[in-house]
Amino acid sequence: MNGRETKKDNDLFFLCSLIAYIARKTKNKPVSIVDYIGNQRLQKIYDLADIYHSDNIDRVCDDIIQECAIANADFDNINTCEYNIPTHWDIGKVYKRLILSVSAENNINIIDALIAVYHSFVSDLIEDYNSSFYYDNPNMIFDIYKNKNLMYIS
Repeated sequence: MNGRETKKDNDLFFLCSLIAYIARKTKNKPVSIVDYIGNQRLQKIYDLADIYHSDNIDRVCDDIIQECAIANADFDNINTCEYNIPTHWDIGKVYKRLILSVSAENNINIIDALIAVYHSFVSDLIEDYNSSFYYDNPNMIFDIYKNKNLMYIS
């Protein structure tokens, strides 16, 4: 472990940030990007994140858009945001923390946890930049995910 987190946690952070970046560029919901990329390619990006991370994110993004035939859509949580817009790195960190918690709690691999998180109702809450949800306490976000109830707070 170099730094404050493990290499694999940092790789997950990059993958989640890349999903956010591609989603913004193509105006798709992040769950759509996860579905376009698919389980195998998500695993490959996660496994090779340190290599992808050293490349220009725009080029990596464009390559994935082309390889996965990601179509443009009309989801735009940037232009509808009335407050400060979180960066794709900010959102990547929120997803990373939640995915790590889900993986540990359910004893499942990171990619399965990633797919579960992006397909959950919590993903829509994270993507609403006009709410405070995405910067709430990571433990509270996990509790809401785990209990499938927005009103649940431990």
